[in-house]
Amino acid sequence: MPFIDVTIAEGRSPEQIRNLVHELTLAAQRAVDAPLGNIRVVVREVPTTHWAAGDVTIAERAASQSG
Repeated sequence: MPFIDVTIAEGRSPEQIRNLVHELTLAAQRAVDAPLGNIRVVVREVPTTHWAAGDVTIAERAASQSG
């Protein structure tokens, strides 16, 4: 049973999240020939203030680029 765990920064619409789940499910089905009913997808959205690279959060990076 494939289990796909995705962590992304928050800010996408419900439609975008749904499309991500759909596309990941189809990709797993094609890649490992798993039955659709056996594929699990979890999407975790993280606030941009809680995700950092190089000691700079996504929110800080966005603020410095826009202003």
